Amino acid sequence: MAVYQDSSYLIHCDHFDFNVKRAPGTSASVSGIYRCIGCGQEIVVKKGQLLPKYEEHIHGFELGPPRWQLIVFIL
Repeated sequence: MAVYQDSSYLIHCDHFDFNVKRAPGTSASVSGIYRCIGCGQEIVVKKGQLLPKYEEHIHGFELGPPRWQLIVFIL
């Protein structure tokens, strides 16, 4: 889970990108922190960079397939 100390460095936003579940190997629409919906692992990805592919991010079968969701977006 992303954690912060000083809220003055963050802005609340309801951007549609926060609701998109991205498949492994797809391009990041914005730079930011992405979280795997299945296992909770968080990664930092630059805009245009590919999210980890299936073979690069493996977790237990019971957690379902990897899907990435934007949780913090960098302006």
